Amino acid sequence: MFDNLTDRLGGVLDRLRGQGRLTEDNIKDTMREVRMALLEADVALPVVKGFVEQVREKALGEEVMKSLTPGQVLVKVVNDELVKLMGEANESLNLAAQPPAVIMMAGLQGSGKTTSVAKLARWLKESQKKSVMVASCDVYRPAAIDQLQTLATEVEAEFFPSSTDQKPQDIARSALEQARKKFQDVLIIDTAGRLHVDEEMMGEIKDLHAAINPVETLFVVDSMTGQDAANTAKAFDEALPLTGVILTKTDGDARGGAALSIRQITGKPIKFLGVGEKTTALEPFHPDRVASRILGMGDVLSLVEEVSAKVDHKKAEKLAKKLQKGKGFDLDDFKEQMEQMSQMGGLSALMDKMPGMSKIPDQVKNQVNDRELIKLIAIINSMTPQEKRFPAVIKGSRKRRIANGSGTQVQDINKMLKQFTQMQKMMKKMKGGGMAKMMRGLKGGLGPGGAGGFGGPGGPGGPGGFPFQ
Repeated sequence: MFDNLTDRLGGVLDRLRGQGRLTEDNIKDTMREVRMALLEADVALPVVKGFVEQVREKALGEEVMKSLTPGQVLVKVVNDELVKLMGEANESLNLAAQPPAVIMMAGLQGSGKTTSVAKLARWLKESQKKSVMVASCDVYRPAAIDQLQTLATEVEAEFFPSSTDQKPQDIARSALEQARKKFQDVLIIDTAGRLHVDEEMMGEIKDLHAAINPVETLFVVDSMTGQDAANTAKAFDEALPLTGVILTKTDGDARGGAALSIRQITGKPIKFLGVGEKTTALEPFHPDRVASRILGMGDVLSLVEEVSAKVDHKKAEKLAKKLQKGKGFDLDDFKEQMEQMSQMGGLSALMDKMPGMSKIPDQVKNQVNDRELIKLIAIINSMTPQEKRFPAVIKGSRKRRIANGSGTQVQDINKMLKQFTQMQKMMKKMKGGGMAKMMRGLKGGLGPGGAGGFGGPGGPGGPGGFPFQ
């Protein structure tokens, strides 16, 4: 997300960073380029105008013009205004109600409502330790009810059964009664969507809202619809008392215009971002962290939080003790590290949050992809226990057998063994801690070309860097 905007803004602001003096002319030129970058990212025109005006006003103020490093201060002004545009701070769900707290999901058809219900249920269970029931009031699509039942089983949420011959209000009331009886903390109601906003749909959803009086009414919208996302959110907000927005499919949106427009147009906060298809792919929306990502400064806080939540600390400890005892890092351990990365959304999700990534050439970024992770795991799965423990025995005929078993080529096996050797050297240096220790190093900041960074001696495949090329 924001790739195009990051590239454009990064280039504009980099030219200013090193300047010892700013003039009205180069501020004017910069603002013109910022304006173009935002419009190309499909940010709504009124939002762009307001943003550019605010930044220009502050850029011409004494704080910037008289600063010893005016370029740096202007970058900070842009960052602060981006944060303000998107809502200052993360706005969490308000669950301070007598259980069950009811959350109603609204949105157009195809926006990802049903999947978002499951993702939210999982997030509430895992990070907030809440018991969750889900129910579908989409009586127009039998498949939607079946889909929610399947997803509820996957995320281990209680599913309230419903059918297409019932009225949405009756389903919602019965689900609420059942959630009370089962002492559920939260009840999430999935509603029917339409292909476009219409009166009939709005009338039905208003009646449904009145019947259950939810504490949170979340609008689910596809970020790839750009400005339309903000306009649709505004139409729903006029019909319903929305409390927040879930922006879906952000992993496929390189522009990010919706994220920058929605708050300003509707006045409602973005509460979550859907960042992939899996039920784990839901992130709380932090405007300050997103602004940092847009300006190419990464999002180390989210990365460290993710590592803390998703890395298996028992396995990491076991590996640390093994390495401290002088026992070697073998291919089973290597595979475990790959699986831990997959748990966190894969390499591309990790890279997206790393500082300096916007400066890495696309051809390097494209080499570091999640298909490589899957391939590495498949190769190691095709080995015997002896080969995993003693990789030195893997020669000609064994390589051919492993390649056949994993659907790869012999050169893939050679490449994987080379990457494993690099990882082995790195683990020797680190003396334990594996993935968690590698990620803690990020707190010190990863600059391109720096030790442990991407793009120099510590770059991908280089000593001390990620061993993926």
